[in-house]
Amino acid sequence: MEFQVTILGSNSAAPAHGRNQTSQIVTYGKRQFMVDCGEGTQHQLKRHRVKSSKIDHIFISHLHGDHYLGLMGLLSTFHLNGRTAPLQIYGPKGLDEILTIHLKHSHTLLKFPLHFTQTSTEGKNLLLVAGNIRVFSFPLKHRIPCTGFLFEEISRQQKLIKEKIVGSGMSVEEIQCLLQGGDVMHTDGTLKYRARDYTHQPVPPRKYAFCSDTVFDPTLVPYIQGVDLLYHESTFMASDKERAKLTLHSTTEEAATIANYAAAKELLLGHYSVRYIDLYPLLWEAKAIFDATQLSEEGKTYVIK
Repeated sequence: MEFQVTILGSNSAAPAHGRNQTSQIVTYGKRQFMVDCGEGTQHQLKRHRVKSSKIDHIFISHLHGDHYLGLMGLLSTFHLNGRTAPLQIYGPKGLDEILTIHLKHSHTLLKFPLHFTQTSTEGKNLLLVAGNIRVFSFPLKHRIPCTGFLFEEISRQQKLIKEKIVGSGMSVEEIQCLLQGGDVMHTDGTLKYRARDYTHQPVPPRKYAFCSDTVFDPTLVPYIQGVDLLYHESTFMASDKERAKLTLHSTTEEAATIANYAAAKELLLGHYSVRYIDLYPLLWEAKAIFDATQLSEEGKTYVIK
C-alpha cells in the first residue's frame, strides 16, 4: 500500500526565497489527508498537480496564521467548484468559530457538509480510523495550544503458510487462533501448534509523525517512538538557539536529538526561518547528530518505507 508525504510548504512565518508556509499531503493508498494549510496552499496544490478533490480530511495543528490562513480560501474554492462530498476538519478550539464567522459574513451556505472535530492538548487522542490507517493527535509545547499528528498503519493479520495447513486436520477455531498470533494448546495445556511455525510474520505497521511548532521537548518522545518518518520543525540553526527558546521553536540539533531519542528511522526537517536562504547548513547540523536526515523540499514526495 502506498504511504507517502508530499510537501506543499516548508517555510515558517512568511513566504520567502521561493518557499511557502506549512502544508503537506499524506497519501495512504487512495486516501489523501491534508496537514496544515498555510497561505498559498491552493497555488501549491495546482503547481504540484495534487488533486484537491481527493482531500476529505484536513488536520490543523494550531492557530498561527502560517498553519491555517489558506484554509478558508480552499473551502471557498471547494464550494465554487460544486463539491458535494463531506469534508472533515480537525483542529484546535476556535477554528470552528473562525470559519463560521467567515461563512456568516460572506453569506455563504456551503454546497457540501462540513464537520469539525476539536483537538485536545491532553495526551494521545484517536481522531480517525480510515480503512487500514488511523490518525492520532498528541500535545506539542508552543505559545498557543498546538498538536502534532501521528499517522499509523493498522497491524495486518498474520498469513498462514498454506502448505503446512493443508492436510493438518486443524479446525476453523484453531486456524483463527493462529491468524491472531496465538499458539494452539491441547486440553492438558501442552503445545499443539505454534503460531510462528504455521504463519508468516506480518510486516510491521508503518508510522509517520508530524511535529509542527514546538520547543525542544523530550516528553513528546513516547508519542512518536519508533516512527518510520518524523517531520520535526527545525526553524533555527544552533547559533540562533536563544531565538528558538524565546519563540518556543526548535533548532536543527534539537530536532535531530528528538529523532535519536525516539529511535526514528528517518528525520525530515522543515518550518525554516526566513533568515536562511541556503538550507544545506541546517541539514549538515542535523546530520552530525542524526545521519538519516533530509530537508523537506516543496513539491517533493517522501515515501514511508
